[in-house]
Amino acid sequence: MHNRAMTSPSSPLSSAIADLRKSYERAELNEDASHPAPLQQFDQWLQEAIKAQIPEPNAMTLATVGSDLRPSTRIVLIKGYDERGIVWFTNYDSRKGRQLAGNPFAALQFHWVELERVVRIEGTVEKVSDEESDAYFHSRPLDSRIGAWASPQSQVIAGRSVLVANAAKYGAQFMLKPPRPPHWGGYRLKPEQWEFWQGRKSRLHDRLRYRLDAGEWVRERLAP
Repeated sequence: MHNRAMTSPSSPLSSAIADLRKSYERAELNEDASHPAPLQQFDQWLQEAIKAQIPEPNAMTLATVGSDLRPSTRIVLIKGYDERGIVWFTNYDSRKGRQLAGNPFAALQFHWVELERVVRIEGTVEKVSDEESDAYFHSRPLDSRIGAWASPQSQVIAGRSVLVANAAKYGAQFMLKPPRPPHWGGYRLKPEQWEFWQGRKSRLHDRLRYRLDAGEWVRERLAP
């Protein structure tokens, strides 16, 4: 009863959350000043986020949907982008890997709070080439390469001691030259739709959507 009271709409705690307000007034986003191609707009915003030294500008939320039709999200790090799409690396046997194997549609979201900006990207996902995965894997620090072997990602384990023991095991086995695990590599999301959101005063935010139509990007404004 106590917990239900604390989370009821009339409780002081929920009222305090409901009363949180922020006026977004840092910048604007209009059709004349934006790039005609979404990749150019994304590159400009990402570089501005990096230049502003905001925390982890490369962090993005990845949303996937499993065979049970239930969505799930997690934070991953962008490791590359070009005309082909957005790239990140992970364990293919993880929950997200299993979901992508059964349903190759996904969404990404960047939230740069300090700049009052959000970028949303939707499209299909494919694995990158073995050559791309190998090149990135061997550029990682040694402990991260060992960690890719040590962690049975998303599986239930008895405790942290399992990870420590696995890291010691594979560290002794591979020494300074661990190969890329067969269950680890990159994914590329091929965008079919982008949305750029810029916070504005009075909740009249700017939203520009780019959608792919017959191989061309169509830019249009969405109501906030």
